[in-house]
Amino acid sequence: MKKRSSLLEKEATRSVLASILSIFIGLAVGCIIVLIVGASSKGLSLSSAWDGIRLIVGGLFSTGRDSAGSLTFGFNPTNIGNMLFRATPLILTGLSVAVAFKTGLFNIGAPGQYLMGTMATLMLALGIPSTSVPPALIWVIAFLGGCLAGALWGAIPGLLKAFLNINEVLACIMTNWLAANLVTWLFDISKFKNVTENTKSGYIYKTTFNGVATPKMGLDKIFPNSQVNMGILVAIVIAILVYVIMNKTTLGYQLKACGANRHAARYAGIQDRRNIVLSMSIAGALSAAGASLYYLSGNTEFFWSTYQSLPGTGFNGIPVALLAANNPIAVIFTGCFMSMLDISGLQLTNLTAYNEYITNVIIATIVYLSAFSLVIKMLIGGRKKKKALEAPNGIGPNGDTAAEPGTGEGVTDDGKGGEEA
Repeated sequence: MKKRSSLLEKEATRSVLASILSIFIGLAVGCIIVLIVGASSKGLSLSSAWDGIRLIVGGLFSTGRDSAGSLTFGFNPTNIGNMLFRATPLILTGLSVAVAFKTGLFNIGAPGQYLMGTMATLMLALGIPSTSVPPALIWVIAFLGGCLAGALWGAIPGLLKAFLNINEVLACIMTNWLAANLVTWLFDISKFKNVTENTKSGYIYKTTFNGVATPKMGLDKIFPNSQVNMGILVAIVIAILVYVIMNKTTLGYQLKACGANRHAARYAGIQDRRNIVLSMSIAGALSAAGASLYYLSGNTEFFWSTYQSLPGTGFNGIPVALLAANNPIAVIFTGCFMSMLDISGLQLTNLTAYNEYITNVIIATIVYLSAFSLVIKMLIGGRKKKKALEAPNGIGPNGDTAAEPGTGEGVTDDGKGGEEA
């Protein structure tokens, strides 16, 4: 009992349990919605509702239906490969939000940074002729150029926060819509619109038009008929690097110190303004890296007329970071989980009469619960032990049997160590 209670008192343990609990509650809400829809809709049987629940929980492993019309499940390399491909930008936008959180900032500007990275990446990948420059070099230039564009765009709300004390949320919302309109205008006057395919004139050419595409690195053989490529490996490496920087370096310590208390950090000699700008620049570069890896894959298309809406991938980085408790390594798994829900939603549409947006309700539930993670942690850890006067072993009015909260150990009035039962 003592070991279990001490384990629950650890912040990391409670964070993991809070995230798992949020996931289970979110999935349960999705299953209840499926049952309600099945019960209230004509033509839907109980077996159809049961199929919908199974797809929500294990849609990633759905392999279709057998000859009898029943759902079958097993290893589905295509679904898993597509999940990894869709998880790549989610991991990086989740890292973007997590890094800003660590510095005490809320980076809601990830969609704008994502758009700026998209624009810079596509223009470089399509604008540099592959006849004179090797496609591999163009890929590197386009990726780094996209990251730089996102970093510069992320630095804008960082500068406003550091020097003018303007709330970063307001500044990020402003830069989001500025990016949306700027990207739309620049692509509208550019030569990168797809005019070869008449029905695709609202899209930008795929990077394969210039012979530029992310290498598969053999992943296409492990996950055949899927979109997966080396991008997921790059995202994992970046997540590990961010973890090392934030937890093992002086820079990471300074960033977290500014997040804990900006004024105390300044008193300790840390340049708080520089670190705020640097944090938002890193966050912007990470969001843009997600866009670069997504559109450099060679099999994705960018719809340039985006000023009416912002890319959802940027906003989805927020629940990824919240669910991971801002831990860079955990972001890898939460990004994959969110991507898995996306795949499950597609399976839900293809195999049953339900709408794929049921998975959005699940994600929304998880987001709300993640926002209340502190409350969940308190419920998991339990209330703090009462004062020693109210404890079962008691304490005299003179304090002769004081117990250390959380240890279960104290000193009895004969001077010997006592242990709580």
